[in-house]
Amino acid sequence: MSVETTTAPSRDIFGHPSGLAILFGTEMWERFSYYGMRALLTLYMVKYLLLPENRDSVVGFATLQSGLESLFGPLGVQPLASQIYGLYTALVYLTPVLGGLIADRWLGKRNTIVIGGALMAAGHFMMAFENFFLLALFLLILGNGAFKPNISSQVGGLYAVGDGRRDRAYSIFYVGINLGAFLAPLVCGTLGENVGWHWGFGAAGVGMMIALAIYLIGGEHLPPERPLKRHTHEPHEPLTAEDWRSIGKLALLCVFVTFFWATYEQQGNTIALWVDGYTDRSVNLIFWQGEVPTTWFQSLNPFMIFAFTPFIVALWTMQGRNGREPSTLTKMAIGCLGVALANLVMVLAASEAGVTGKASPLWLFAYIAILTLGELYLSPTGLSFVSKIAPARLVSMLMGVWLLTNFTGNLLGGWLGSFWSSMNKADFFLMIAGVAGAASAAIFLFSQMEKVTQRKRSQIET
Repeated sequence: MSVETTTAPSRDIFGHPSGLAILFGTEMWERFSYYGMRALLTLYMVKYLLLPENRDSVVGFATLQSGLESLFGPLGVQPLASQIYGLYTALVYLTPVLGGLIADRWLGKRNTIVIGGALMAAGHFMMAFENFFLLALFLLILGNGAFKPNISSQVGGLYAVGDGRRDRAYSIFYVGINLGAFLAPLVCGTLGENVGWHWGFGAAGVGMMIALAIYLIGGEHLPPERPLKRHTHEPHEPLTAEDWRSIGKLALLCVFVTFFWATYEQQGNTIALWVDGYTDRSVNLIFWQGEVPTTWFQSLNPFMIFAFTPFIVALWTMQGRNGREPSTLTKMAIGCLGVALANLVMVLAASEAGVTGKASPLWLFAYIAILTLGELYLSPTGLSFVSKIAPARLVSMLMGVWLLTNFTGNLLGGWLGSFWSSMNKADFFLMIAGVAGAASAAIFLFSQMEKVTQRKRSQIET
């Protein structure tokens, strides 16, 4: 079995290999491009591309519309946009499974990352030409699949096995992801809304080119390629009954977590439409008057991740000292509950908008704050849960299966979002809260059953 090694000795930066700075910058600009395009996608489709006078110019659109309507019935502009948004964001989380396999078996990580970056840059620039809208999405889906899993795994390759800096390195890397996500709506969103849609998409393409340039220029600081995996026929011990129970638990939990992502991901879809049409975005300051761009609100979630993470970690540490830290499953139930509560806040916002026409932006701040807390309770702890209970030789595969909940969740989220234009807005948010609340209750019940099972096993063993 191959052993992870670091690159040739190089000067450390703040106690970490210089390669981490290269990967940080690459990932920051790649996420800038992804979230910059995503911030505009729903608004672009609803307000321009999918209008009857424009949609016929999109190559292949009639075929896609026919396929979606054969499954879901006739679709108006907004439901159709929601289905396309859900399908795109879902496939973005499916293709990394293929991208990781291609890198491991045939091309290696570096070549696969470069190909993925080039495909994404081409896709972003093609978004500037509405005729090639669907082809652009296809290139972005393929490019992300090649890029995303391999650059993340290269972070670990910078450190020797057992190096305690690795966990901190991934935390630093995660900052790069959220920094790019924070800046993207401010830059790409402003250009897209105020100058022209294609300028926003072009800015996303420029961001991807910067990411690719950083990666290529800093290649000498990156970890060397490991030998490509070959097919082996070494016999494996059969899975035990306990292994199968663990796999069954994960499979059941994946179903519940799918509903979390379906409700959480509304922020880039229907919430963008809420901000655009139902939120008072006017600002009247001494030095500036006007409306805050719709897309700027999508910067709040990554900003709050920066702000809240230290406090959440400190809270768990304090609870751990007192023996009161929630179990991993309980944290995940709290995460789903957070999304439910966030949408109940929006029920109140919709009630205000029904009276005044526009709701205060403070409702949206509260929604995003509670949603972000829910994310921090579920997303990282879910990865921890998989690593704890998955059979040792199946950890990587089951981690991939776990990440596919983003795929199924976004598909479901696109379908739920298609009801936006046909439902009273308070009822819509109540529906989303109900879905997230049901998932929370199911995970909490699951956690209580696990406690009972573990208690019985302890009694038998003693």
